[in-house]
Amino acid sequence: MGIILYKEPKLEKPDMIACWPGIANIGVIAIDTLMGQLGAEELGEIEPWDFFYPRRVIIKAGVLEDLEFSRSKFYYKRLESKDLLLFIGEEQPTDGGRIYAEGIKAYQMANLVLDVAERFGCRRVYTSGAAVALTHHALKPRVWAVTSRDDLNKEVKGYDNTILMSEIEGTVDGGSITGLNGLLLGLAKKRGFEAICLMGEIPDYLSRAPFPYPRASKSVLEILASFLRIEIDYRALDEMAVQIDDIIDGIYEEFSSEIKERLDQRKSIMQAKPETITEEDEKWIKEHIDELFKKGGSADEQPS
Repeated sequence: MGIILYKEPKLEKPDMIACWPGIANIGVIAIDTLMGQLGAEELGEIEPWDFFYPRRVIIKAGVLEDLEFSRSKFYYKRLESKDLLLFIGEEQPTDGGRIYAEGIKAYQMANLVLDVAERFGCRRVYTSGAAVALTHHALKPRVWAVTSRDDLNKEVKGYDNTILMSEIEGTVDGGSITGLNGLLLGLAKKRGFEAICLMGEIPDYLSRAPFPYPRASKSVLEILASFLRIEIDYRALDEMAVQIDDIIDGIYEEFSSEIKERLDQRKSIMQAKPETITEEDEKWIKEHIDELFKKGGSADEQPS
């Protein structure tokens, strides 16, 4: 178990942005778009052997040639405003059968990521994921933020379209971030890094849908670009959003008038009073909406 670095670039106090797959791949799509825009270069990877089973065995002419694993790779980019380290993992390691990271493997991987951040002199670490919310797909997704310090909270609140998770009804005395995005945030604070998690809103009724949600990815990327003081071309995300909007609209038309009426009320009510998902909300989604996605609804596209 270890880190392989292909090179040792000289970086000036870089920020690190780290991400793993999650609901609608909101964070991964945002960071992948950022890397493509910047032309980030490969830096290294975390060896997969102790974290993952092989995805497949590659055999040629009856001889085992290779094992294919999920990749956990580092990238970097020198910028005028701020040097960057980036990390994207294709899978979250677990000790059980869950989708999101848990157990000693997750703890080990998170610390390996932070080892690289420390090696290159990072001061700040960003993570990103999804915030399942009582919102509507016609509304611009906001970005929920959790940070490691009060002064970072003040910095976050200086940007439009952000809201601190602690300000959302139902999270004042609680709230959690599932998987490695949350674990890395906590470990980063423990190891002395500034840490910020940015989560793009996704409507609760789309949180189990088998496709990405680029509207939220764009919202996250807009905030990241503001933090980093860089310009981003959002056309690719906008084009993806148009395609996904067509799919969502098709599914929405299959909802009963009663469900549509309840969801449409959110356009005015929920934005003024943001709330987390309760057990009652979860039950309602399962009873009224989840079945559409199990059957396929109007959408048969898969996550990208």
